[in-house]
Amino acid sequence: MKTRSSSHWLYRAAPFLRWWPLVGRDSLKADLLAGLIGAVIVLPQGVAFATLAGLPPEYGLYAAMVPAVIAALWGSSWHLVSGPTNAISLVVFATLSHLAEPGSARYVTLALTLTIMVGTLQLAMGLARLGQLVNFISHTVVVGFTAGAGVLIMASQLRNFFGMPIPRGASFIETLRQFLAHLPDVQPWVLAVGLATLLSGLAVRRWWPKVPYMIVAMLVGSVAAWFLNRNLGPAATGIATIGALPGALPPLSMPEFSFDTEKRLLGIALAVTALGLTEAVSIARSIAVKSGQRIDGNQEFIGQGLSNIVGSFFSAYASSGSFNRSGVNYEAGARTPLAAAFAAGFLVLTLLAVAPLAAYLPNAAMAAILFLVAWGLFDFHHIGSIVRASRSEAAVLGVTFVATLVMHLEMAVLAGVLLSLLLYLNRTSKPSLRSLVPDAADPQRKLVERRAGAAECPQLQILRIEGSLYFGAVNHVGEYLHHMEERKPGQKHLLLLGRSMNFVDIAGAELLAQEARRRHARGGGLWFHGLREGAMAMLAKEPFAGDIGRDAYFTEKRDAIAGIYAQLDKDVCAKCRARIFEECGQARKLSAPPAA
Repeated sequence: MKTRSSSHWLYRAAPFLRWWPLVGRDSLKADLLAGLIGAVIVLPQGVAFATLAGLPPEYGLYAAMVPAVIAALWGSSWHLVSGPTNAISLVVFATLSHLAEPGSARYVTLALTLTIMVGTLQLAMGLARLGQLVNFISHTVVVGFTAGAGVLIMASQLRNFFGMPIPRGASFIETLRQFLAHLPDVQPWVLAVGLATLLSGLAVRRWWPKVPYMIVAMLVGSVAAWFLNRNLGPAATGIATIGALPGALPPLSMPEFSFDTEKRLLGIALAVTALGLTEAVSIARSIAVKSGQRIDGNQEFIGQGLSNIVGSFFSAYASSGSFNRSGVNYEAGARTPLAAAFAAGFLVLTLLAVAPLAAYLPNAAMAAILFLVAWGLFDFHHIGSIVRASRSEAAVLGVTFVATLVMHLEMAVLAGVLLSLLLYLNRTSKPSLRSLVPDAADPQRKLVERRAGAAECPQLQILRIEGSLYFGAVNHVGEYLHHMEERKPGQKHLLLLGRSMNFVDIAGAELLAQEARRRHARGGGLWFHGLREGAMAMLAKEPFAGDIGRDAYFTEKRDAIAGIYAQLDKDVCAKCRARIFEECGQARKLSAPPAA
């Protein structure tokens, strides 16, 4: 037992020991190839996402280096690739741009401080084994948020795509207002570069899906901008570029450990933590369905937390699992998490080679790339399915989408989660209550739902509660019981079928105890059949047990009906014409006068 416990903690501290025995010549070859493909893909994405986050472009590449390695080694998924993501980048920009000028030294410091706060929260949640908390963020909320994020990404890049003087960090409504006001100020050559980039990216993605469309689009946009600037001059075209990237390893950095700063960033950190963990765990689980691997949500929390904590000291802003890079990593044949580590290494080498070429990359081309990224965030398949399948889920989708556009982003996910929980509580607060009677056509007298006009016992009602009897459902169930008593006062006995009643809390137990007292006072009783162990344990506690009685529970349906039948008023039974129980027929035979 001691050996098993010690090995458990060893695997939690060093989870890479689980898959390390799988590393061999074949796996290394597959991981190296997958890593090379991953490095090529993350290069344009890293630059684009950093631009979206309001940070210098190189910070997106830094976020794909050290954090990716740490998350791969200390996470539980063998194929998840961490790094900068569009949703987190958008949240960083939308929230921090109100506190500092995007791209400034102060802004970078705030982003690094936010990163270590997010990592600390994620690590704490993982160590506390709170991995199941991400289940409260439903898929509908994620779909609505990402769709809203797509709209915000497009809105944030209108200024670069059209060359308009729209202020950075403006709200969605203000951005649209500024866009309409500055339509006469569109710079045609800037727009031409953006359109060339956008159309080439769409064409490559449509007809040559195996070719990295982002890189091709960037090359087309860069060549178009170079040609126009050379022939017309930068002053005439108005085409601006992002500038050369520093071709070096991530520099060491230091977050700001200030109570005032951390207090201001706490709400943002909570939102980014929830969003990052939801992205990472949901992506890891979706790929695990294909790979057959088992995902440990708590270990994934730990891996993401450590990656952000360490990354904050290596110039990386908040990162999480990337669906595109993780999916490509799996499809490329990655065998172990070493593929993500190799991708980070190849990215360093690639950056050393191509960093000077970024000086030719126009802002309009980056805006077009982000348009393509934003369009990919609209999950039209699931949006259509949600709208067709459920009005309540469609409401959650719509509220989350609108909240993403008009509220602070750290509150949008919370609004969706809150509405989901409210709708869930509303559904569970009204458990289905079905009145049952024996099926006369069935030799086993199987209980079926009573239809209007069907015969039933005038003294005994059989009721099935489908759902938990907790504080939220007590009023609904209590009103139903009172309503049935008013309609049928002669049914003094009640048999509750509890196989579908998953849970009973104190409020539910008090309701049942009160119902038992009322029925006992009228000469009847409250009885149970098939009650689950947890519900029975609650009702066995005092003072509920004293009111309900120790002999009110039956494990077999026949025993329940026979036991309750013995308690019925035989004078009423003698006049009854329903005769729905087997006992009714037997009693009639026994009471019949002997033949002459």
